[in-house]
Amino acid sequence: MSKKAESKSYKKDEFVALVSEKSGLNKTDSAKALDAVLQSLEHVLANGDSVNFVGYGSFSVSQRAAREGRNPKTGEKMKIKASNAIKFSSGKKLKDAVNK
Repeated sequence: MSKKAESKSYKKDEFVALVSEKSGLNKTDSAKALDAVLQSLEHVLANGDSVNFVGYGSFSVSQRAAREGRNPKTGEKMKIKASNAIKFSSGKKLKDAVNK
């Protein structure tokens, strides 16, 4: 069986348990640390800045221009307003780990 067939989607509490195991912190402290990291990432990206973890990857914000689209149900033309999109570019260390 390939890795893809065995893949799992982690829920937050499962991921916190994994972080706790890897870090040696208890689950409560691991959850607080994870929340702090995610809130900090959200804050930085909301300000239009980027975050770079060398070897792991970088998070940035790109701007999408307003454009015209179509309603898939009716085929009717509609305007899609401009928005910000979050981009993640993986680093070499992460790519190598995933491709083992």
